[in-house]
This record gives sequence, C-alpha cells and structure tokens, in this order.
Amino acid sequence: MDDRTTTTDFIRTQPLDRPVTRKRVKSKTGRRLGLLLLVAAAAAAGWWIYTRQPTPPPARQNAFTATMPVVAAGAVTGDIDITLNGLGTVTSLATVTIKSQISGQLVRVAYQEGQMINKGDLVAEIDSRPYELALAQAQGALERDQALLQAAELDLKRYQDLAKTNAIPRQQLDTQVSLVAQDKGLVISDKAQIDTQKLNIAYCHIVSPVTGRAGLRLIDPGNYVTANDASGIVVITQLQPISVIFTVAEDNLPPIVKRLRAGATLPVTAFDRSGTTKLATGTLKTLDNQIDTTTGTLKLRAEFANEDESLFPNQFVNIQLLVDTLHDATVVPTSAIQRGAPGTFVYLVNADNTVAVRPVTLGPASAERVAIRTGLAPGDRVVVDGADKLRNGARVVVRNADGGAGGGRGPSGNGPAGRGSSAATGTADPAGNTAAENQAPGSAANGNASSSPTGPPPYPPPLAGEGREGGRRSRGAQ
Repeated sequence: MDDRTTTTDFIRTQPLDRPVTRKRVKSKTGRRLGLLLLVAAAAAAGWWIYTRQPTPPPARQNAFTATMPVVAAGAVTGDIDITLNGLGTVTSLATVTIKSQISGQLVRVAYQEGQMINKGDLVAEIDSRPYELALAQAQGALERDQALLQAAELDLKRYQDLAKTNAIPRQQLDTQVSLVAQDKGLVISDKAQIDTQKLNIAYCHIVSPVTGRAGLRLIDPGNYVTANDASGIVVITQLQPISVIFTVAEDNLPPIVKRLRAGATLPVTAFDRSGTTKLATGTLKTLDNQIDTTTGTLKLRAEFANEDESLFPNQFVNIQLLVDTLHDATVVPTSAIQRGAPGTFVYLVNADNTVAVRPVTLGPASAERVAIRTGLAPGDRVVVDGADKLRNGARVVVRNADGGAGGGRGPSGNGPAGRGSSAATGTADPAGNTAAENQAPGSAANGNASSSPTGPPPYPPPLAGEGREGGRRSRGAQ
C-alpha cells in the first residue's frame, strides 16, 4: 500500500513543476520586448525631431516662383500652303485586253511578258491561209460578175438601138435594163467580199492599240482562238502618263472649283502608303460630275508623267492637293499651340523672362507650321517646348532650339525664319538633358509642383525632409 501511494504522488507532482518554469521564461521575454520597443520609440522621436529642423528650399515653396527651362521660337512672316489630303488609287489611262477578232490557230506570240510595247507593234499572229484562199475566191467571183455585166451592157445598147425603130418589144428592153442593174449589184458585192477577206487577213496580225506594258501571257501559241474568247491573249496597260483617282470632302469643293475656273493649275503630290516617301508630282485634271451621297465625297483625277514608273496601276497612295498659298502670314511652329479654358492660346515670352497666356486665332496649317490670324505679331517669342509646367506669369529660362541660352528679342532668339521653318522640340541642353528632363520632379528649378494651363492649382509645398538634402542627412544619420 505504501509503495503504491508513493509512486502515485510522484506521477501527480511531476507535471505541476513545469508551468512554473514557463512563466519565468515568459516574464523575461516580455521585459526584453518592452525594452526594445522603448528604444525604438525613442529613436523614432529623435528622427522626427531631427528631420523637422531643416527649412525646405525656397524654390519648392511655391510653383509660381520656380524658374522653368523652356525652348522658345519666334513668330515669323512666311507663306503657308493650303493643302487638302486624300486617299487615292493609281489608275491607268488605258487598259486594253487584246482579243482576237477572228477564229483561227495562234501561230506566233511576238511579245515578252512585262515588255514595253509601242502603239502599232505586232503582238500576236493567227494563221491567215484560210482567209487568203477566201480572198482568192472572192476575186474570182468578181471577175466573173464583171464579165457578165459587160455582156449585159452590150446587149442593152443593141436593144436601145432596135427599140428606136420598134424592131423589138418594149418589155424586152426593160428586162435587159434590169439585168444590167443586177450584174452591177453582183460586182459591188464581190468587191465587198474581197475587202472583207483582206480585213480578215489584217486581223490575223494583231497589233497594240496603245503604248504600255504587256502583262502575263494568257494563251500560248498553237491554241485555237475565237472572236468570243473571254480571257483574251494579253492585257496591255498604259503607264506613261498615268492618273490617280482620289476623293475629297464635299465641303472642300468650292475653293477647288474657284481655282479651276480662274485657270489655275493645281499641283498634286503622291506619297506612299505610309505618307512619308514622295513618289511623284502631277497636276489636277478634272472632277467627277456628281457627289457620292453615301460618303459625301467627290472623285478627282490627277495626272502624272510617271517617267520613272514610280506609280503602278491599282497602287494605294496618299494625295496632297495644293489649293492655294497664303502669303505674308504670321507663322509659328504647331508645337507652340496650346488648348484649354482660354481656347486656343500660346505662352508669350516677355522681355523680363516671364510668360503670358496669349489667345490666338489659327489659320491654315502646313506640316509643322501654322498661320496665326490674330494674337501675335512677327518677332514675338512663344514657348514651343516645356509648356506643360507653365502658368500665366511664370518665370522661365529661355533656351533656343539649338540648346543654347536664349538672347534678347530678335532673329537669334526667334529660331529659323522663312518658308518651311519650324522649331525643334525636345532639344537637349548643354548638359545633355532634354527640356522635359529639366522639368522632372525633384529638380531645383521645378520642385514638386505640377500644374497645367487649365488644371487645378499646384500642390502644397512638401514637408521638410522630403527633398534631396533631407534624404542625404537621413542616410548619413543611419
């Protein structure tokens, strides 16, 4: 009994000692964790106090006081081409499918595929022997009928002499007159048969009716051809000159008609499918006689000399029609035009290197240039790159299109002048950065402010320590 009781008490007391040890371990771990949290809180408080001390740079305080690097170009006096763009298809002025006009065996093909054939050159030859025999037969019939006619005319003369003395009846004389007329008709018919056979012999030698390029051969020598063959022998397409049929909107028809009635010659330029490579230059020849009601467009035909064969039939091209030229207009690059709440406007660079919003009225545009009807005068400088960060009254650092610092008002700071001039955008500065890179967030001149001509006001200035200098101090502290 005593041994069992002792054993049972050992087993019961053994689990009761372990929880006491765990509580002691947990209490030590809690004290360590609390100490670490206290140290971390003290470090965070010190970091916050340290980073709040530096004063942000003045350039980051207000977006209106920041100096923006921009590229400017001058408004110049030049000519603007008033052009219309359209889609066209190259169309040959003459496409002829050579077919046989008679039946017979094709004995010769006198061309090579892709060869340039002149008008009147031999294309193919058909066996003419059956028609030559028919010609000989018709000539023989003519000789016979001519002899019969001659005999009938002699008898008629005798009957006329006898009729004067009443030696023959009147009816016999009238019959002879009709016989002579009948023989004359046979002679005329025989002559027509001879001409028909001569024409058939001529048809045996097929010649080209136009000057053009021969296509692929549609039938080989030795085949029997007939006059009703649908495929034909070959297709000849005229390439020089060639035309392009293109369409323009019906709203653009009045200026075109006005220029044509005045006797003007409207130049037309053809470009490839991408619209970048110039293919040929021609002139507008004629207009269609009605507008397509389904599309509201009118077809026009332009003619090109195509001496270098740069245009090919059924080729898709982009057409540029020069309708008129606006002379002595105030011209600026299209990159200077902005659109927003004021409408269409530009940023005008003032003499004190500040910009002002100047509403303008646009005229015709050509390539990278646009005419200004009202709002600008020749010599005014406008911003062509870097306008996305500007506001009315903002201070700027003007750079010319070549990347150098801008000078005073004048030709040196106005960019290229004259016809076809335009200002470059995205020009690199002497440090190798583009104007867009000079305005990137974090730059000393631009700060973190972001604005647009018609957008909301700039964001508030950043907190201390968010700038580049604060980051350097933080890394040094760590």
